[in-house]
Order: sequence, then structure tokens, then C-alpha cells
Amino acid sequence: MTKTEAVQRVAKLRQEINRQRYLVQVLDQSDLSEAALDSLKHELAQLEQQYPELITPDSPTQRIAGEPLEGFVKVRHLLPLLSLNDIFSFEELDAWRGRLERILGGNGAERLEQSGYYAELKLDGFSISLVYEDGRLIRAATRGDGYVGEDVTVNARTIEAIPLALELAASLPKDLSELAKRALQGRFEVRGEVYLNRKDFEEINERQTAKGLPTYANPRNLAAGSMRQLDPRLVAERQLRFFAFAVVGEW
Repeated sequence: MTKTEAVQRVAKLRQEINRQRYLVQVLDQSDLSEAALDSLKHELAQLEQQYPELITPDSPTQRIAGEPLEGFVKVRHLLPLLSLNDIFSFEELDAWRGRLERILGGNGAERLEQSGYYAELKLDGFSISLVYEDGRLIRAATRGDGYVGEDVTVNARTIEAIPLALELAASLPKDLSELAKRALQGRFEVRGEVYLNRKDFEEINERQTAKGLPTYANPRNLAAGSMRQLDPRLVAERQLRFFAFAVVGEW
């Protein structure tokens, strides 16, 4: 295979591997067997080994770093990443709505009724922020104290649900498409939760039991502990997932 052919093949392999990642992680479906996907990844790794100058930071082969870290570096969030208040009753929900109405002013109730709001399931995971610049992941950080967290980029890169590079979706409405274009040309932050499915958690504990090792208490603690592992190879074995709930930036 010539260098030109290798460049073209590497591009095709990355495109297909990333497409499969999107199908599995976002749409929960796949049109390729796991063995076939592993074969594509192996071919890509071999070509990059033969032509190391073709390796890029966002290549699917670069998700797992080789050596453990000595420690985590402190980083400052672009904007404060604060925790949410918990409520446990409809009375507390009504009180929360009342506070929103007062914040909105005299006709707050009417404005809130017109604009509306939405609710979504709260995943019991570990909060992180992902910073993208020109569409490429450049940093992942823990919440920390809300202002300063720890750089866990090498661990975040092992999570298949976290894209190393972003592309503009053709199906976006025009207004969102223009906003996304501006975002992809600069720096912005994606916030969300790293979590572990109950099924995956139970399978991990079964393996622990089979090895005569202590089991883990709950999925949330295991997800949090995994993200603070100094060896990204261990993180890659945990089958962590990611759910995004906010995007912040200046555009």
C-alpha cells in the first residue's frame, strides 16, 4: 500500500469507526458485528504504526494512553460548575417554582407559564466538563469546588460516548445549525454526568466476586472512583458512559 492509499484508507477507517460509535452510543443500534468493528480498529492501528505521521489526537486509536499518571493537574472552569439542589416533595417543587416567579418579577407567573420549562431524569453519576476547541476535545475536568477541578482528560478519552471530535449534523434546523457552526469555530464547554449502567455494574461485581475481591458499593461511587484512577487502562475496562446536559460558551 502506498502512502497516498494509506492516507485514504485511514480516513475511511476513522469515519466508519466513529459512525459505529455514534450508532451504538447515541442510537443504541449497530449494523456491524463487534468482531468486524474490532477488525477495523486493528487495521487502523496497524496503518498508524506503519505511518506514525498519520496519527492525530482525535484518532479512535488514541483513546487510551499508555502509562499511568503521577497525579492530576488542577484546572479552572470556563464558568463555575456548581451543584444542583435536591428536592424530595411536591411542596418543595412548588416552592422552587415560586422562587422562579419572584426572580422573573411582577408578571413572573405568566412569563413562566408562557416560556415553560422541562424536566429530565437525574442520572446518579459523576459530573465532568468537556472543553472543545475548533470541534476537538482538548480538556476534561472534574467539578472540584465548582471553580477549580482536576484534569481527567486521559480518562475521559477512554469513554466511547465522549466524542474526541465533533461534526456538524446535517439534520439540524437552520437556526441551530448556524449556532453550532459558530460554536465549532471557537471554544465551548459540554457538561454532563459520567455514569455506569446497573447491568454493567453487576457484571463488574460478579467478576470481583469470582476473583475473590471486594465488591463495589454502588454504580455512582464506582464511576467517580474510576474517573480518578491514575491508570487510564483501568478506566477503559469499566464501561463508563456519558450523558450531556448543558453546553456553555460565548457565541
